[in-house]
Amino acid sequence: MLFEKNIGPKLSIDEVALTNGELYTVITNKAKHGQKGVLVAMLEGTKAANIAPVLAQIPLEKRLVATEVTLDMSESMEAIIKRTFPRARIVTDRFHVQQLVSSAVQEVRIALRWEAIKEENEQIRAAREAGQNYRPVIYKNGDTKKQLLARSRYLLFSPQSKWHSQQTERAAVLFYEFPKLKEAYDLSMMFRSCYEHSRTITEAKEKLNKWYEKVAEKNFDSFMTAAHSIRLRETTILNYFINRSTNASAESFNAKLKNFRTVVRGVRDRTFHLFRVAKLYG
Repeated sequence: MLFEKNIGPKLSIDEVALTNGELYTVITNKAKHGQKGVLVAMLEGTKAANIAPVLAQIPLEKRLVATEVTLDMSESMEAIIKRTFPRARIVTDRFHVQQLVSSAVQEVRIALRWEAIKEENEQIRAAREAGQNYRPVIYKNGDTKKQLLARSRYLLFSPQSKWHSQQTERAAVLFYEFPKLKEAYDLSMMFRSCYEHSRTITEAKEKLNKWYEKVAEKNFDSFMTAAHSIRLRETTILNYFINRSTNASAESFNAKLKNFRTVVRGVRDRTFHLFRVAKLYG
C-alpha cells in the first residue's frame, strides 16, 4: 500500500507483525499524529532489496519532500531510506540506543544471577549431604542473594532520582555486594546523560568520547559490544541533537495497529484487514 500524498518533511519507519509473525515495513508521517493520512506506505517484508523498488514507484519529486526519517537500529530500514528518500537525514532513535546500553547492564546482572543460582544449588546439596536444613543468607532488606539479583532488574533501568524507597534500599545492598554491577550501572547512567545534558552535536560527541574511554577502562564485554555498535552508527545517532526527533510516533502507530487487530479478534482475511487499515489511516 502506497499513499504518496501523505509524504511530509518528517517521517518514521518501523516494522510491525501483522499476524503469525508476518512482518510488514510501515512508513508514517509524524505530522498526522496517528490519525487519517498518517500512513505513507505499508509493505510486506523488511528486506531493502524488496521494499526499495516498490517505494521507488513514488515519483522522485514526492520523495524529495522528506527531509528527516527516524528509525531504530535496523540496517535494512536504513538501507531502504538511503535508496528511496535521498534528501532525508537519518536519525537513529535514542530510546533504542539507550535500550542497547541498558541491555549491557542486564547482561552483567544475569551473569551474576546464574552464579548465585549455581552457588545456592551447591550449598543445598552440601546441606543435604550433611543431613542439615539449608538456610540461605538473608540481607537486611529481606532478600536472598538470588532474590536480590532477580528483583533489581527494574531499578537498573532508572536513574536514582526515580527509585522508590524499596528500590533505594535494595540498590544499597546490591551495589555493596556486587561492586561490578555498580560500575555497569554507572556506565549506563553516564551514557544516558549524553542525551539528557547535551544541546548540540558537538557537546554530545564530547560526552560520547568520554563514555567510550570509560567503557574501554572498565572492559565489560557487553559494554564493549554496545560501544562498537554505537560507533558504527554514530553519525545517525548524533543527528538526534538537531531536532531531538525520536521514533515514538512509529511505535505509537504500531501499537494502534496491534490494538486494531485485537479489537477485530485477529486477522482472518489479510486482504480485507489491510483494506480497513488503508481506509482508517491511508
